[in-house]
Amino acid sequence: MADPKEIFGENVFGLKAMQAHLSDATFKSLKETIDSGKQLDAGIADEVAEAMKEWAMEKGATHYTHWFQPLTGATAEKHDSFIFPDFKGGIVTTFSGDELIQGEPDASSFPSGGLRATFEARGYTGWDPTSPAFIKYDASDAATLCIPTVFCGYHGEALDKKTPLLRSMKVLSEQTVRLGKLFGIDCGDAMAQATLGSEQEYFLLDEELYAARPDLLQTGRTLFGKPASKHQQLDDHYFGAIKPRVAAYMADLDRELWKLGVPAKTRHNEVCPAQFELAPVFETLNVSVDHNMITMEVMKTLAEKHGFTCLLHEKPFAGVNGSGKHNNWSIMGPDGKNWLKPGDTPHANAKFMTIICALMKAVDTHADLLRASVATAGNDHRLGANEAPPAVVSIFLGDCLTDVIEQIEAGGASSSKDGGHIELGVDLLPKLPRGNTDRNRTSPFAFTGNRFEFRAVGSNQSAAGANVVLNTIVAEAFDYICTKLEAAVAAGAEFNAALQEVLAEIIKEHKRILFNGDGYTDEWIEEAVGRGMPNLIDTPAALEALTTDKAKALFAKYGVLSNEELESRYNTYTEAYETIIAIEAGTCADIAKTMIIPAAVTAITEYSAVAAVAGIAAEMSSLLEKLVAGVAVLDAAEGAEAQIAAMNEVRAAADALEAIVPADLWPMPSYADMLFI
Repeated sequence: MADPKEIFGENVFGLKAMQAHLSDATFKSLKETIDSGKQLDAGIADEVAEAMKEWAMEKGATHYTHWFQPLTGATAEKHDSFIFPDFKGGIVTTFSGDELIQGEPDASSFPSGGLRATFEARGYTGWDPTSPAFIKYDASDAATLCIPTVFCGYHGEALDKKTPLLRSMKVLSEQTVRLGKLFGIDCGDAMAQATLGSEQEYFLLDEELYAARPDLLQTGRTLFGKPASKHQQLDDHYFGAIKPRVAAYMADLDRELWKLGVPAKTRHNEVCPAQFELAPVFETLNVSVDHNMITMEVMKTLAEKHGFTCLLHEKPFAGVNGSGKHNNWSIMGPDGKNWLKPGDTPHANAKFMTIICALMKAVDTHADLLRASVATAGNDHRLGANEAPPAVVSIFLGDCLTDVIEQIEAGGASSSKDGGHIELGVDLLPKLPRGNTDRNRTSPFAFTGNRFEFRAVGSNQSAAGANVVLNTIVAEAFDYICTKLEAAVAAGAEFNAALQEVLAEIIKEHKRILFNGDGYTDEWIEEAVGRGMPNLIDTPAALEALTTDKAKALFAKYGVLSNEELESRYNTYTEAYETIIAIEAGTCADIAKTMIIPAAVTAITEYSAVAAVAGIAAEMSSLLEKLVAGVAVLDAAEGAEAQIAAMNEVRAAADALEAIVPADLWPMPSYADMLFI
């Protein structure tokens, strides 16, 4: 296996490649733009473009693309070659600064949620210099230079995921720097950065079995399937020894991601058979989101090479765990330090406790928006299903920090509980330091030592949406705290006394958001509703949060999304949800009519001729009647709610039939066939 140090970033036009291909002055100017957010000097664009082209062609690239993330949640690209006729019967290769900075894809065929009419086709892509360009190779080894860009309409309206993310990062940086100055941290023009590490869960299926399942092909999940007798009950797959075929895939995946500058760190078996996880080291949030999109694409591409299909749907199989994308978020201050690292004495770390209180205020005030940010048809199957966090958003801090919070509320914090050490009872084994907090896997928003883990993001989602919300609501909370403190100090108050007062007020108002218990229990859901916390159980209910005056005021105030852009997200995501359910309903009915019903009829005919199994034949006949009736209801169903209810009835009858129809007659691979690769 290649040395990771040698191959890491070899297919990325990162700082190392920039320094090698650019003049010192141009490199310095471009790096300043990347580091400080300073506007790009248009005068260097031609040199950067030429250097990028030469580097890419050395890697075998003949084309470039502006790589962007429309509201579909996937990535998009249009390839243009570097060639241009020399009008002497030959060609030259060219790539100008203008072509680097701006592209013009057709915007009419991408979702805009009403921001653009179909005939208004002009859209623009704009280079994001903070996320490095990279080389992508296809199955034939053809190479394309991919340039991360934003995507906007003719009048500048955001038609993508990246633009509001960059806006939210800017406002969070501004408010974080402002907060830092109150604590005596002034680093000049240095920016603060949100950081992110996205744990990516996925399934691997044998590609031949996948191809034999029309429901997986059409919808990404199984619409039918009797649970296997053995699946995840024994907890023997989680962290188990990785099978050789899967290990080979994972090793290949690591290599390709390292070449693309993705710091892939951890790989392991997940809870369900055929389910796995890849976790990277944290990075600047914008780059991390781009890298996660790259990761998902590489996962799917490499799976084919190894005879697998990679499933990223949140719930491909009923009755077993689904997949998420755990969103590990933190703040790096302008001093380059992680401001969510509490130290050994959190009670004495006033800046840290201020940020914790800001998170309490942000999440409690806007829990509905966080829930809306992860609302999709696929994720609805997962949230609250005893495998992922509930639909109620709460914060887990652990006993140590909760104790400090209670001290602040009571008048001032003076101590922190020590985690101590774990004694294993064997002298030769080392004492293990115990962290200040346990891990609560049932919490949607949990503090895990030096970051917050938002566990509700779906595996197939872009991480951008959740982080747009998170950045913006935290910026608002910082703004509130800074405004209060600045006014108090200006009026003559002592800073620490003013801080204690502000934090105690926030805790009193927002402590309902804290919950350190089991988020899977019905008792907690009842208690949360009693506390006045929203329980938005499905996507239609959750997306309504995007239509409130509160949401409009928040995003407009900080320039993250205009009212029109916010409305477009609501329209786009609502339409996507309804379309996905309609596709599932049509696929469900088709499979039932063309595959399952004929198999059941054949089985009934064969069994009816044998007296010993006449009872089974009668049972199959009864289930077949239910199935046929259910399909008729499904065909007539209008609207997502009715379609979901009808699909559930059809599936119940079909899965019961699968349990008694002979395996050689059943028209699709079973769960047992697929999950044990």
